[in-house]
Amino acid sequence: MSGEGRTRIVAGRRAVTEAIRSGAVVDVLLAHGSRESQGLRAVREAAATAGIPIRRADRDALDRLAQDHQGVVARVQPARPVLGERDLARHPFEDDDVVVVLDGITDPQNLGACARSAEAAGVAMLVTRTRRSADVTPAAVRASAGALLHLRHSRVANLPRALERLKDTNFFVTGLDDRAEGTVYDAPCPRGRLALVIGSEGAGMSRLVRERCDALIRLPMTGSVGSLNVSASLAAALWSYVLPSRGAPRRPGAEGRR
Repeated sequence: MSGEGRTRIVAGRRAVTEAIRSGAVVDVLLAHGSRESQGLRAVREAAATAGIPIRRADRDALDRLAQDHQGVVARVQPARPVLGERDLARHPFEDDDVVVVLDGITDPQNLGACARSAEAAGVAMLVTRTRRSADVTPAAVRASAGALLHLRHSRVANLPRALERLKDTNFFVTGLDDRAEGTVYDAPCPRGRLALVIGSEGAGMSRLVRERCDALIRLPMTGSVGSLNVSASLAAALWSYVLPSRGAPRRPGAEGRR
């Protein structure tokens, strides 16, 4: 599903359902002989509500488009372009918006899982790198349960510079770093605009990204395992650190996110 301004592919029943709900689907391809199920009914109902045609296709044709498609593939034309670095300075953020910044997440499954947590928490935007970083592929969309199609996304070449642009628009930048002295429980999350940065498993945040952070926090680990995977860490930080300072997550209206 990489590339902008052209038709992309989303596969899997849940991901296709969310893609339809996002308003980006052109049409749906359904494999001949697909068994009726709750997931397939959800696809049909969403397509009927949105007026999206469902076309029958040979399973071999779907295999050539995507792996592990569960008999359902959607062709998608993204409704909104991916934003660039300069767009961050002029985007109409609200006063309490939260942005999640991923530094060097290269696994599409991790990208999708992070996007799923971010969207569920009411995050306004996801920011990722253009190089040495996972793109929005069918695997990533499926891992996100379609959240990547609902979440505003900015891809930037220079992440430290992007953080400076966010700072210029009154964002406080907090990095999640297992070497930080303070934990998510030691100080309340700052109110106002917040950029929460998380690095890759193992390497963590790059030095330049860490230096751009206004504060560093870590998750307290009291068990035998010393760390969580990146998406679990992000979810834990969002629900234990960010959301308590903001009340219930704000959900977008029928028009979708800004």
